[in-house]
Amino acid sequence: MRLNGEIEIPCYDDEVEDETNDRDEDDEEELGSVVSAEFSQPPTKLVVGYALTSKKKKSFLQPKLIGLARNKGISFIAIDPNRTLSEQGPFDVVLHKLPGKEWCEVIEDYRKKNPDVTVLDPPNAVHHLHNRQSMLQDVADLNLSDFHGKVRVPKQLIVTKDPSSIPNEVAKAGLKLPLVVKPLLVDGSPKSHELFLAYDQCSLSELEPPLVLQEFVNHGGVLFKIYIVGEAIKVVRRFSLPNISKRELEKLAGVFRFPRVSCAAASADDADLDPSIAELPQRPLLERLARELRQRLGLRLFNVDMIREYGTKDVFYVIDINYFPGFGKMPEYEHIFTDFLLSFVQSEYKKRPAT
Repeated sequence: MRLNGEIEIPCYDDEVEDETNDRDEDDEEELGSVVSAEFSQPPTKLVVGYALTSKKKKSFLQPKLIGLARNKGISFIAIDPNRTLSEQGPFDVVLHKLPGKEWCEVIEDYRKKNPDVTVLDPPNAVHHLHNRQSMLQDVADLNLSDFHGKVRVPKQLIVTKDPSSIPNEVAKAGLKLPLVVKPLLVDGSPKSHELFLAYDQCSLSELEPPLVLQEFVNHGGVLFKIYIVGEAIKVVRRFSLPNISKRELEKLAGVFRFPRVSCAAASADDADLDPSIAELPQRPLLERLARELRQRLGLRLFNVDMIREYGTKDVFYVIDINYFPGFGKMPEYEHIFTDFLLSFVQSEYKKRPAT
């Protein structure tokens, strides 16, 4: 794919941030010290087995979360993916995010054989978000056209082969430039999160299918990240791409890559922004959107990336949905997540056999 440069503004999709930013090695030592420390705490109420990539473990299982969980009677136990799950545990909850079809089959088999164990989340439900076409279809099917706001998805085109035909397909579909270019499949690899912005039709023939082309929606340079943890909803603002005027569009050509930078440093929550841009979506709208997506997706741990169409008060677009995103960057995530886990004590927790 031809690159004319990089856009120096973060960031339209940041799921990759959690998979590309390492922490210092001394964080591992700090985590170990918290895990091994002795606390005056209640007996263990919940055993959570986790199977996470090393980077996800570092960003999520931070010392503050581990300490708070232990004080609340929650124990986190690492799952060894090289051993059968039946040999490990017993677990009340299995928390997982590892790549690969084989691992998903292991988790799905374990879930069926152990119905008393809560698996977060079912692999077949997670798989639904691995395809950007099916990912947004559930949003498109929602009837949220007049409920404290309107929720839509950008007009988009799926291209699976023959890049030379892309300009004609774009014209036939009536898509307007510029276009956000995303890989069709989300497999956890860095490449699956590489995003581009295409400014002219000639450059479209140099793209590499399979991919999704989305109309770029001017949104004032602010993106809303809606974190959903069970019934809990937390919204943060992030800086995003600035508006693109018709005059700028006439001058620009080519395909530009979005920078891969950490959006943690791009928080817009404390910035001095125009209220019409910074105002959060109304709570009733967010609650209904989260409830509908939980039911349709069958997921309890995900986030929704949403933008407000510039110049409007209540017209929003969902541009991405991510499973088990970077919760470590969500304010108060430690309390939200431990409370979420403890909800299974009453609803799904089964007393383990005495050992």
